Amino acid sequence: MKAVQLEKFGSPDVLRLVDLERPSPKENEVLIEIKAIGVNYADTARREGQYVVDTPLPYVPGSEVAGIIVETGTGVKRFKAGDRVVTLLGGRRATGYAEYTVADERALIPLPENLDEQTAASIPLQGLSAYHVLKTMGRMEKGETVLVHAAAGGVGIFAVQLARIFGAGKIIGTASTEEKRQFAKELGADHTIDYTNELWEEEIMEITKGKGVDVALEMAGGRVFNQTLNCLAPFGRLVIYGVASGEQSRFYPSSLMEKNQSVIGFFLPQIMSKPHLLESSLKDIFTYIQKEEIKLKIGGVFPLEEAADVHRKLQGRETSGKLILVP
Repeated sequence: MKAVQLEKFGSPDVLRLVDLERPSPKENEVLIEIKAIGVNYADTARREGQYVVDTPLPYVPGSEVAGIIVETGTGVKRFKAGDRVVTLLGGRRATGYAEYTVADERALIPLPENLDEQTAASIPLQGLSAYHVLKTMGRMEKGETVLVHAAAGGVGIFAVQLARIFGAGKIIGTASTEEKRQFAKELGADHTIDYTNELWEEEIMEITKGKGVDVALEMAGGRVFNQTLNCLAPFGRLVIYGVASGEQSRFYPSSLMEKNQSVIGFFLPQIMSKPHLLESSLKDIFTYIQKEEIKLKIGGVFPLEEAADVHRKLQGRETSGKLILVP
């Protein structure tokens, strides 16, 4: 089968199209013919060797795939060949940027008839991340003010809409271009800010009349983390779910004491290890989508062999919406 693999860490150029042996499903696993692959910042962090956990080499990135089951291993009971599914991959044998992959049946989500594979591949990782960053980790309450960085990006699109569904009193979204800011407003943001303006934190304090935001979603790291912390209200929660800039941040934990503030880390695999959290939140997200309470945006669909260019586009902030690879 064709797959995109990296043998060393580095720039997008380390991603190479290769021929690999097609995997075979073991007990409780299925073999999926991949129809669509979601591209995420986690993939770029893997490629750079900057992911939260170690990345073994050689490595085929990609955790979010949708496709058709073509073979089942022993012990599989809930699915059969021909079923359309979406899944989040994990473990050493997982291969997302490829024509085929294996997955444990417990991680499979059946696709509704009216949901195509490309749309489905844009949902699990970023939809679940937005849901749990806001609700589980951020403990967002009705009426609170929420700050969403990269509001026109993959997680941001879900976060703005979910914050509205969850009853946010005010939603502030940041984005780098007027087009992206307008899109964030269409999704439900009350205010949008150009985060390339060095004084954007002053704008937030003006919007909130000096109080700051109750919940902040932060995935850039570096200076943006510290600026976001400066915008946090008393009892505010800042949830970190990525380090897109590759820059780590420094702060003094004792600075949180004065206003009873919290800085919280989020890592989706920990949610996946708790079935009750995973299943209930996925059910909610699919319900919101089917009711058209959540709008999805595909920012571009590209052939698998263009994975390196897609990584450049993603990290260059050249797109809005979800980027999809197709084998």
